[in-house]
Amino acid sequence: MALISLEDLDGLDDEQLDNPEPMDEDDQLLSQWQVVASTHQVSVPAEMIGPIHEMTQNNQQREPLPFSLISRHEKVEEVLHEERLYPAGNWACVTRGDHLYEQSISMGFMKLMRFICKENSAGRYLGMTVPVVSHFRLMEDGSTFEKDVETAFFLPTQYQSDPPLPADPAVTIVHREPIRVVARTFFGTTTEETVTRQVRLLWEVLGVADELHRDNYMVAVYENPSVPRRRNEIWFIRRQL
Repeated sequence: MALISLEDLDGLDDEQLDNPEPMDEDDQLLSQWQVVASTHQVSVPAEMIGPIHEMTQNNQQREPLPFSLISRHEKVEEVLHEERLYPAGNWACVTRGDHLYEQSISMGFMKLMRFICKENSAGRYLGMTVPVVSHFRLMEDGSTFEKDVETAFFLPTQYQSDPPLPADPAVTIVHREPIRVVARTFFGTTTEETVTRQVRLLWEVLGVADELHRDNYMVAVYENPSVPRRRNEIWFIRRQL
């Protein structure tokens, strides 16, 4: 999950919203989010209207997650994958174990939204970084997702040294050591089906690579769920830096 703005949802007409009666601004905005959330088989509760407004108003304030590029592998001017080193730092994290991967990341991100939008010890909007990253594990069969999925975002630079405390105990601030990943871009939705396919495709490109984990992976999401062919990445994690 990432941000959803009013501009992203301009294409949704009244028939799609399935509500013929006039609505005030709050109801309309919530209905628009509900339409998008339904594609992830989740519902947006009414108390999310405050964070939704805050995110919409601050839609352009997105700080990119820093990294060092180690290598890039191309074929016929197409980038097959990149290897990157991401720095140590503090992340805000939520772990969910819903029925589907896409439900877990959606519900987890809504909790992160509330933390970002003033439900924190600083009492202010904290700002966003991109991508939002989900960490999942596969069972021994190599295709079945374990239920627990962690959704996280790197805290903005100004809060790295002194992270605000979350009001919700489900949100935790975790200091992570540097991580080295092999990243491959893909476009579209991020569901159990599409993510599993991307894992398989990258293994086909890489072949045997014992230095990479085979039981846990990350998905990085850069754009809003309503963006057609939105940009995502599958991240394979190196065992050592």
